[in-house]
Amino acid sequence: MRPKPDKSHGRDDLRPEYDFDYSKAVRGKCAKRLLREGANVVVLEPDVAEAFGDSAAVNEALRSLLDLSRSTQRLTRRSVARKKKTARR
Repeated sequence: MRPKPDKSHGRDDLRPEYDFDYSKAVRGKCAKRLLREGANVVVLEPDVAEAFGDSAAVNEALRSLLDLSRSTQRLTRRSVARKKKTARR
């Protein structure tokens, strides 16, 4: 039989540097800095998140979509930009 773990360890056994007073904590303290520096967080719906393994997969899919969108826009602009020449009298 294994000996039972000693449950006498309490909060007092923590080193002083690990003691944190949460009453002085500020919610969202770094949020403005993160937004200013260009960091952003996007929350995916669960069904969408299921399709991707990680953030790299999401970025790859979005880049592919952007490339496709750009190439489609170029095709559309070219065909719309052409005007038929009218015969001059």
